[in-house]
Amino acid sequence: MLIALNKPWGVLCQFTDRSTPPRPTLAAFGLPPGVYPVGRLDRDSEGLLLLSDDGALAHRITDPRHKLPKTYWAQVEGMPDARRLAALRDGVELRDGRTRPAAVRTIATPALWPRDPPVRHRETVPDAWLELVLREGRNRQVRRMTAAVGLPTLRLVRVAIGPWRLGELAPGHWRELDD
Repeated sequence: MLIALNKPWGVLCQFTDRSTPPRPTLAAFGLPPGVYPVGRLDRDSEGLLLLSDDGALAHRITDPRHKLPKTYWAQVEGMPDARRLAALRDGVELRDGRTRPAAVRTIATPALWPRDPPVRHRETVPDAWLELVLREGRNRQVRRMTAAVGLPTLRLVRVAIGPWRLGELAPGHWRELDD
């Protein structure tokens, strides 16, 4: 079984949390028993999270050797210019090494659900949206890449993993997919 969940902002990609007070987890979404996250999505990121009860399938999706593309929409602070976009496309030097080249382009503001809490808005600081397609999955990679080129990420939404897309799935809702 393969499931797509639109993970809301602030939800942990696990089913339990031992912190006090406990933070929201995947347990709140009525998912079928026996499914587990395929990969991860940070608590402060939103969008497509795949879950499966098939360990072999989960391994095929997450194994770096397969370089399955992951597509993100990132709202960034500042205006991307040709130099910054080229740096993201070529690969950015991070503390844990240089990133693989990424497909990056500016996009119009996407029609997304409102985020709770809303992204801070400053009249004097412009923002823009980027679409980034990565073929690796380092911890907080998109946020670290955009920050490295002077474009801090304000909102991050994963919209696709390989052939699976978020589509019109509302936050907190899930659907079964063809694997």
